Parts: sequence; structure tokens; C-alpha cells
Amino acid sequence: MDILKNTLINDLTQARCADPFGCLGLRKSTKKGLELTAWYPGALTIEVLAIDTDSSLGVMEVLSDQGIFHCHWPTKTKPFHYRLKIQFAQHTHTIVDPYQFADTTFNDPEHHQANLYKSQGAIRTGAKINANLTINGTRFAVYAPAARSVAVVGEFNGWDGRIHSMSSNGDGIWRLFIPDVNHGARYKFEIRANNGDLLPHRSDPYAQSIEQYPSFASVTCFDNKHLWQDDKWTQRPVIDLYENPMSIYELHLGSWRRKEDNQPLSYVELIDELVPYVSRMGYTHVELLPVTEYPFDGSWGYQPVGLYAVTSRFGTPEEFKALVDALHQANIGVIMDWVPAHFPADSHGLANFDGSKQYEYPDPKKGWHPEWNSLIYDFGKEHVVNYLISNAVYWLEEFHIDGLRVDAVASMLYLDYSREEGEWIPNKDGGNHNYEAISFLRRLNETVYLNHPRCFTVAEESTAFPGVSKPTYMDGLGFGFKWNMGWMNDSLEYMKKDPVHRQYHQGELSFSMVYAFDEQFVLPISHDEVVHGKGSMIEKMPGDAWQKFANLRAFSSYMYFHPGKKLNFMGNEFAQGQEWSHERSLDWHLLEIDYHQGQHQLSKDLNHLYQNEASLHLDHSGHGFEWISYDDSANSILAFVRKSKCGLEHAIAVVNFTPVPQGNYRIGVPQAGRYQVIFNSDSPEYAGSGYVKSDEFITANIASHGKNQSIELQVPPLAGILLKWLGDK
Repeated sequence: MDILKNTLINDLTQARCADPFGCLGLRKSTKKGLELTAWYPGALTIEVLAIDTDSSLGVMEVLSDQGIFHCHWPTKTKPFHYRLKIQFAQHTHTIVDPYQFADTTFNDPEHHQANLYKSQGAIRTGAKINANLTINGTRFAVYAPAARSVAVVGEFNGWDGRIHSMSSNGDGIWRLFIPDVNHGARYKFEIRANNGDLLPHRSDPYAQSIEQYPSFASVTCFDNKHLWQDDKWTQRPVIDLYENPMSIYELHLGSWRRKEDNQPLSYVELIDELVPYVSRMGYTHVELLPVTEYPFDGSWGYQPVGLYAVTSRFGTPEEFKALVDALHQANIGVIMDWVPAHFPADSHGLANFDGSKQYEYPDPKKGWHPEWNSLIYDFGKEHVVNYLISNAVYWLEEFHIDGLRVDAVASMLYLDYSREEGEWIPNKDGGNHNYEAISFLRRLNETVYLNHPRCFTVAEESTAFPGVSKPTYMDGLGFGFKWNMGWMNDSLEYMKKDPVHRQYHQGELSFSMVYAFDEQFVLPISHDEVVHGKGSMIEKMPGDAWQKFANLRAFSSYMYFHPGKKLNFMGNEFAQGQEWSHERSLDWHLLEIDYHQGQHQLSKDLNHLYQNEASLHLDHSGHGFEWISYDDSANSILAFVRKSKCGLEHAIAVVNFTPVPQGNYRIGVPQAGRYQVIFNSDSPEYAGSGYVKSDEFITANIASHGKNQSIELQVPPLAGILLKWLGDK
């Protein structure tokens, strides 16, 4: 028993042992033969059984009233595997001692930096005993280099941190294989800081499932029952996303539609209700507010604790896979909001994880986000970058996610974001760019596009930072798309104004075309525009009821005619009346009202028009756009041409932002021939006035707007129309 030094015994019994394999399990005796040491506090007796036959191999001797047992076989020289039959005061149970499996514990599964999730966290594995017997269980691994000791606690050991101490081989990763821990087991990590302080139990950073409040326990997740049926989608030829329509329906799963008891729909229920709805409405993609696990409902998922866990609010990971699968089978892509910028300081999360700042910047001037009261990832640490990039890959590979919309990119790029002078630390050159975050974003995008060419990334970035959606080889950040926040802010400010004043603000609409092709833009009317007192979209519109809805129809038309991919938050499609709340369902009953039903039908028709009209697809190049008139501020009318890639098709968009119809409004056109109205937001089927009586126009040899040919239109009030060129007379 020389190996059980007093210090080691003390560490073991105080649940701060850093080398349990150094004192527990079966090993060669310093005297002769083999000896076995086990530690089970509260045990009365322990019998050693052969692992394959359960025959008795001996009864262990009690060495300490703190639960240390020992057995010695002086004649045995060959190591063997065993079970322990442990008798407590009230019960007896038999276990397979984890400390006989050093090889399995320290045998890291093969992985790359981009898929660390295959070796970290809770991994199902087995220890082969012989040709007929394999002991299955879970291998736990967690990175905590500053910890004095780490233990796995869970329902399988009574949440007792003394039972399953983990071991590290010096690389900062603590590991332990625990036999017979299977799918659905609840667990956490008990960590002692280097100074000996016992920290709050931590959820597994790589957990694939985490319970809700109050436990926040991680849950082993090995139930890979879902059989993907989206081969037609995932194996389709890679298409040029820039030259194809992308109409995105952004939604919060918990409040899209609720049941009578105000409970949200489950992932399974959403398959039956959400998928056919999105398909009918003509959206090409859905964008989900974060589904990574988060403790506070009111954060909507933007304060995640558990980047690898699908939120258990709505079901299991396998059920979420089924939802993604069903969307793909309906030819709908899935974008997921992803938050690598910051994380909350909840005690079960990453904050001060092992008693040191392993995931966040140590200095609060760099590591604390004052606007969101959250911690900022330290992008200068390799293990943090690997953790985040592996997470991105995890969602693309394991859940077939098509796109990641990266949240709060601007906050990552600038060291002085939301900070006053003296509250931030300049970079090495004295500037405000976070070089480490920029390097991380470039590496992220290179990883995604190199390994998953059918997938894409989108940046929520609100500044003029150059090259956000340019490739990294062109010194860009490498995103596929960027949200056009400038277009959103300018156009909504314009729409809020009374039409009589809009003539003085014409430039707020036309200015977007100055930079429309500097980036690959998405035009977003997102959840951020209908919360925190901003009101719903219909509430932003001026005028009486008819004018409010006509304004919204005109704006919707303008959005779809304007170059850029489209994104609309749920409820906008039928003019949701109330400001959005995550605690209640959308107001679906409004569809019984003509105005709301009209907006709903218009949204559906715009989506299908956008998909079917080739002239609206080329939105990443100036070759697809040409102004006709941007300076008719007196009438608040915009007119422009949209062209197909081949140039053989074109359409003319005309939008009137006043309630005054124009009966004889002449515009120049690119070519002679016939033009037909293929969309009119003032149509009676949308609850419009039906002002336009003719839907076809013939060009005349009358010069206008710098063109030799022109047509004379009837332009309806507060409306957008699209005319398609049908060819020569």
C-alpha cells in the first residue's frame, strides 16, 4: 500500500484528486503480485467479481472509515478486468470500476481542429474485454487546464464529486471513461480551481443536450435514430447563390404559433404546421433565431450557454433533425442564427470556467460587453477559436444546416464597440480593429466554404467595414452575404414620414443604389425592427387604415424590386398588429380581416414573382439594374429597370410613395415593344383601390429619361407595379 501516500489519500477523500489512476484501480504491487484499490464512501463491503463470469475473486479489506478499500493477490501477475459488488446500508449494486480502463480513458478519438466535438464532451465508446465481451459506456473529456481537479457528477453517482475523479495527461484535457453510462444520463463537471476553491457545477461545453432551469444538467445524447431523407437536397449540384432568388422567412420557433394553453409547438408539431406554410408562401429559406441552448427565454437565444446543444424547449436533437429534414424535402433551406461574439456569465456556463479566464478575455476592457452584460470570447486563444469553428462545422455536418447567420459581427470587429474613451484597449497599432476576431472570422469562413461548398455564411454587420462579403484572398472577411442595415434604416425612416413630407427625403431611398453592389447584400426586415418599442411594421406606417396598409404594400413591393436577397420576420407577411413578443403567438386571427389577408396574399405573390421572374435574380451586379428616374421627388416616385443575367429579359419597377395617383405618367424604357403589368400592389385582391384599368402598354417614339422610347402609365397611389417587356410590337 506504499502507493497510497497520505497526501494522495487526503486529495482523494476531499474530492480534489488530480491523478486518480495513480492510486485507484488494479496495478502491480510493490510487494508481490497485484493489488486493487477502490474508494466508495459509505460502502460497507466490496466484493471483487470476474467481469465475464461474475465469479468471486476476493473480498476487499476496509483501509479507512472514509471509504477506501484494498485487495491483494500475491500470486497473480497478469492484469484482469473485474466488477465490484458494493454493499451499502440500504442497497447493493454491482458496477464496472472505471479505473481499470486507462487505455480507453486516454485514447482520444481521431479528430481535426474543425471537429473537436468528436473527441470532447460525452462520447459513447466501449472497452473490449475479449472476443465476446465489450463494456460500453461514456468517455467524458473537458478542457480545464487551470483546474486542480475535475470530476464527473451525475445521476449515476448521486452527484457526488468524490466518486468519478477525472485525470489529465498534462495537455489540459481531463478524461474519464465510465462504464454503463448510456444515452440520456444527466451529468455536469465538478471543478476545483487551482487554489482549491470548489466552483459551481459546470455544464459540458460540448454537451449535445442540456436541461432547462433549474438543473441546467448536461445530458448524454447517443440516440442517433434519425435517418436522413434529404439526399435530393444535400446532393444537388452546387448553385450560384448570388444569381438565384433567396427569400428568407425569419422566425422564433417558440412564438410562431402556440397551442391553446399558450405552450409552443414542438419540433415534431412544427413539421406538420410550419413546413407546409413556408412552402405555400414561396419562401426559399427559413432563418431560425438561435436554437443553441440558452437559459433565459427573454434573450431569444442570443445569450447561449451550450453552443452544441439544441434547445430542449421544443424537443430532442433527433426531432430537430427531423424538422430540418422535412424543410429540405420541401426544397426549403435552413439558416441558423449563430452567436460566436459573446456569452452570458451564468454560473453553469463558460465564465471563469476552471477558475481562470479560459474562454473570455481577462481584461474587462476587452472581455466584458457593456451593452449586453455578457462576456466576449478571447479570439486570441487557439482552443477558443477551435471550439467555435468546430461548433460551426457541427451544425453543418450533424444537422445539415445550410447557412449560418453570424450575429453581432460589428461588435467583434471593433475594440471600442459600445465603449467610451478610456474604456477599451487599442490594438498593437493603436487602432480600434480587433485583429484576433478578424482572423477568426476569416478562418471560420475559409473552413465553411472549403469543406461545405453548398453552405454559406451571412454577417449581421452594421458598419462600413470593407470587404465583409469579399473572399479572404481579396483581403475580405469571407462571408457569403452581409445584411444591408443602411438600406433598412434609410428606407424605414422614409416610410415613417407622412407622404406630404417625403418629397424632401427622396435621397434616403435612392442612396442605397450608390453602394448596392459593394457587398453581397441581404435586405433585412428582421425581428430587431419590431421589438423594444419600435412597434410592428404596420404601426410604422402613417395615415389612416387604408393608407397604412397601402404604404406597407408599396414598401414590400419596393423591397422585392430592389437588388438584394430578401428577409422578412414572421408576422410581417400579414401585417402583424402588435409588436412581437416571445411570450405569445403571432396574431393569426388577423387573417380574417381583409387588409391583413390582402398583405398576406401580396407577400405570397411577391415571393413567387421573385422566384419566377429572371429579371429580379441578378442582384449582385450593376448589370442587373438601371435607373430610369430617381429624382422625381415632387411625386415621390422611383422608376428603374431590372435585367436578367443574359440581358434578354427585363422588367420595369415603378413605385409611388404618395396617395396621389398619376394618370398619365411617362417614363423612358430600354426597348420598343409591349410592356405588361405582372404585379400591382394596388390590386383589389390585396385590398387595394384597383386604380389601374389597363395592364398592357405599347411604347411610343417619344424621348423620355434619356431613352428614345417611352410609355405612358397609370400609376396607382401608394403602390408598386412591375412591368415585363414582352418583345417587339
